[in-house]
Amino acid sequence: MSTLRHLPDSPKRLLAHATAARHGVLDEALVLSRAECEDIVQRALKLSKADACRVNIGASYQTNLRFADNQMSTSGISDDASITISSVIGRKRASVSTNDVSPEGLARAVAQSEALARLAPDDPELMPELGPQQYATIPAWFDATANLSAEDRAKAALTALEPARRAKDLTVAGFIDCAVSATAIGTSAGLFAYHRSTGANYTLTVRTNDGTGSGWVGADENDFSRIDFAGIATRAIDKARASRNPQAIEPGRYTVIFEPQAVSDLIGSVRGAMNARAAEEGRSPFSVRGGGTKLGERIMDARVTLLTDPADPQLLGAPFDGDGLPQGRQVWVQDGVLKQLAYTRFWASKKGVTPTGGGGFGGGGLKMVGGDASLDAIIRSTERAVLVTRLWYLRVVDNRTLVYTGLTRDGTFLVENGKVARSIKNFRFNDSPLFLLNNVEAVGPSVRVAEGGSVVPALKARDFSFTSLSDAV
Repeated sequence: MSTLRHLPDSPKRLLAHATAARHGVLDEALVLSRAECEDIVQRALKLSKADACRVNIGASYQTNLRFADNQMSTSGISDDASITISSVIGRKRASVSTNDVSPEGLARAVAQSEALARLAPDDPELMPELGPQQYATIPAWFDATANLSAEDRAKAALTALEPARRAKDLTVAGFIDCAVSATAIGTSAGLFAYHRSTGANYTLTVRTNDGTGSGWVGADENDFSRIDFAGIATRAIDKARASRNPQAIEPGRYTVIFEPQAVSDLIGSVRGAMNARAAEEGRSPFSVRGGGTKLGERIMDARVTLLTDPADPQLLGAPFDGDGLPQGRQVWVQDGVLKQLAYTRFWASKKGVTPTGGGGFGGGGLKMVGGDASLDAIIRSTERAVLVTRLWYLRVVDNRTLVYTGLTRDGTFLVENGKVARSIKNFRFNDSPLFLLNNVEAVGPSVRVAEGGSVVPALKARDFSFTSLSDAV
């Protein structure tokens, strides 16, 4: 292995990347290759004296550009690799992480993990390491992202900066974050898995200079070239201007139209609640009083189907989890009916069922299958509703019902007679994604959102509970 790989964040390696970027030759060499990961795994396993050993590798090369106050402020590079050695001695397990892949660094990490394992208490839920597995090939690598230069990021930022500077009444801030990453796993039982991917994320906030209006739009793609930077700037600017001078309306129960980011902000908690063990032990919204679960019962509107699928073109996740268990399509809710609960390897073995992987929650992000009603069409069909851009500061109130509290932000509007009538002050809400998904009235097309890793539609739902006003913009 090269010296640069022994020092993943060395100035020498960063200089090499900068030189490569200028010549447009950045590719999979930015992160540890399959051969390099196999080499690290084999060297670590050869050093191991434990009863069982697993090596997890995560490597990334990230570039970013930040801008604020209508000017670019920082441009950065982060280049690192993390190797986690997990050793099992008897029924004891311990893990140590390092980014030093030199012979000395690996030897030290292996020895430390074994020393800690001897001191650890027995793990009553310890599972044996997996042997060789078969994995799907997921095409999550895009050259448009891997070959990105600092100039490319700057040109993207200017799509927001230039119109804001010309406007005089707007201030913009945003963050462009692009990553090239590789994940690998190897075990003493003979398993080896490797996956590489690219990702590009963009978020933009536009504020009016009078301090009363704010607009936010974001995007996330594996392929940088698919992000419509100019379109995002136009929508965020329009939203900021439209949200100036918000008026207060009374809190209460309203029909709501949630843009996709707001939907993702709230329903992301549903996936974590689908833990089979919690449901079977009576600690879940999907538990039945007196014992049992709600599997096979209708728990949401018939228009709701929730799934995870790392091979879905809109999701593109890794084909394996942290244990090396293959990940495939999992349908959790189909046409409103609870079809699947999430099983860890331990709980699955105890119950005699197939584990779902991903720590029990399936692979990749959550997808809600969309409909065919555009956001504009949903608005036109609505007599009166609150239109919400996104949510923030969410905190759980009741785990048994998944009631959350939080705030709207960055553009909240009153819809009347099929039109956006005016900007309104933000609300605090107390409500549950389960209630929201039971009260659905319209569903838009599913899109990938910037925050949360989900693919979800815009939703119209009735009787959403806003409990108080907020003066924040």
